Amino acid sequence: MIDFTIPPELDAIRMRVRDFVGDVVLPLESPDEHVDEAQLADLRAQAKAAGLWTPHLPPEWGGLGLGPLGMALVSQELGVTPIAPLVLNAAAPDEGNMHLLLHAGRPDQLERYLRPLAAGDVRSCFAMTEQASGADAAGLQTRAERQSDGWVLNGEKWFISGANGAAFAIVVALTDPSVPPQQGMTLFMVDTDNPGWHLIREVPVMGTHAPGGHCEIRLENCVVPEDAVLGKVGEGFALAQVRLGPARLAHAMRWIGMAQRALDLAANRANTRETFGAPLADRQAVQWMLADSAIDLYACRLMVLHTAWLIESGQRYRQEVSMVKVEVAEALGRIVDRAIQIHGALGYSSDTPLAGFYRDARAARIYDGPSEVHRMVIARNILKAAKATGSTKGATGGLA
Repeated sequence: MIDFTIPPELDAIRMRVRDFVGDVVLPLESPDEHVDEAQLADLRAQAKAAGLWTPHLPPEWGGLGLGPLGMALVSQELGVTPIAPLVLNAAAPDEGNMHLLLHAGRPDQLERYLRPLAAGDVRSCFAMTEQASGADAAGLQTRAERQSDGWVLNGEKWFISGANGAAFAIVVALTDPSVPPQQGMTLFMVDTDNPGWHLIREVPVMGTHAPGGHCEIRLENCVVPEDAVLGKVGEGFALAQVRLGPARLAHAMRWIGMAQRALDLAANRANTRETFGAPLADRQAVQWMLADSAIDLYACRLMVLHTAWLIESGQRYRQEVSMVKVEVAEALGRIVDRAIQIHGALGYSSDTPLAGFYRDARAARIYDGPSEVHRMVIARNILKAAKATGSTKGATGGLA
């Protein structure tokens, strides 16, 4: 039996998050989507008091123990404003790094890195991307070479989100250039006060100014001990995928919240704005824009929930994550674009959050792999399925 009922315990948490965001967070939203440190600290204290802190972590780490399905529901409520994920300590890149540390960290690494991250005492970053290689992990240039008591890292990283002010980074480096890159990568824990870690600059961007920015980093004779390796030597690519798959889905979860808010704003504008003696809601052109946005949002929501269910039930999910990443990122852009059009000049101004949403939506098609790369992966899997079984059903989200 297929049951689309939200489990009562998850729905109760979702409603608590929705009310907290609406009552506590949204009233403090500013046009530039900025929140100062003192304000953020106060909001985080309120989130802890409300029992909503780090919903993605197990209870022993101070969280609610929600799995992918629960987070898919909660993150949609958080996505209505960029501030909300920060308030609950469930924002990228920290959320993904927490999951990765839980998956691969040794007990000493968990205490040193996960404990303060889970408490909200520090921030972190994930240093994988390089300007020369972009989404092509096989082009990774950063090297880590063994020395008597550890490793020496050299290379440059690009667009590392949250790096400015982060206490530590999880760095992806090539440790064995003699094998295919996917077999020769290793993850390293690097404290950002390491003399070999150099933050060159925050890269100027047109979207939301997230805490820590998007940074250019240079690793120059960066010496780390042997126990800085996260997981095992040579496992870096596989571990990165463990992190990136759910992280891509988490982005999509939050984007649904943003798209929902954009559609809500558009519908309310259509109902209250009058032109030429009648409300916008009476105009067929506006009705069609609203309908198309509702269709987009419905499809995205179902795709995200289905993929979250696949992850939670231990099934293969990488094809579906790629499809979700493309569809939700591109649908978000369409929905926000229509909402701006319905608002007219008001939508283009900063008097509503739509202008900020529009900038963020454009970046969504690039974050965690551009749409074109995911389409390449999706097509490859479709062709493999056709060769193996004569049908593409297994690569299109169909039930085998």
